[in-house]
Amino acid sequence: MTLIGDLLRLMSEVTKITDYPHLERLDDGKEKARKAKESVLALSKLYKIHDDIVQEQKEIEARRQVAFEMRMKNKGVSDKLEELNKVFYGLISSDDLRARGYQLEKIMKELFVLFDLDPKASFKIQGEQIDGAFTFENTDYLFEGKWQKELVGIQELDAFSGKLSRKLDNTLGLFLAVNGFSEDAVKAHSTGRRLMILMDGSDLMAVLEARIDLIQLLLRKRRHAAQTGNIYLRLHEIL
Repeated sequence: MTLIGDLLRLMSEVTKITDYPHLERLDDGKEKARKAKESVLALSKLYKIHDDIVQEQKEIEARRQVAFEMRMKNKGVSDKLEELNKVFYGLISSDDLRARGYQLEKIMKELFVLFDLDPKASFKIQGEQIDGAFTFENTDYLFEGKWQKELVGIQELDAFSGKLSRKLDNTLGLFLAVNGFSEDAVKAHSTGRRLMILMDGSDLMAVLEARIDLIQLLLRKRRHAAQTGNIYLRLHEIL
């Protein structure tokens, strides 16, 4: 149970309180009980708003799941995922790092197209190389992809964060590191203003193998970052 989960559970229990005999026995007890009742009533209203939002999110996710299942039944989509999956696995044994990096960008752009994320190809602005960009739930994202033997460290995330900070305030980032990220890098960028979410090779394989919808993956990672501060939600924590 997370701290937020504990707090919500406590709020739920407090909203169930209807009698205050322990307060009424105190000096000026009736007034204390009246104020407590008003406070609990106000809390109940806030909790209901939160509960309604959670319910709405569950309904949205249910609709997304249905849409994902229907999409997977589309032979064109399943064939495309299978094609991209074969390309990805073929690259694993490649020694041509430059070509492998280019093909990784291409795979991600194809996925962004497949999941209607309005992708933009790689581009260069004022000397900065951007691997790509897309739009997710009315928010613009810059994309960065790395396929290297070493874990992506603080310097790489710092550089990407710098690119994001020079864009509009509502611009976020998706950083894909096929072989993962160092623990120090994740911790350093999970504090303060969180500008990006992180994705690794396991995430990508799960999408290519149709074990999870890319939309659901991004949604869960972003929500987890917003609620806990951790920008690197692992696949085993989702599936």
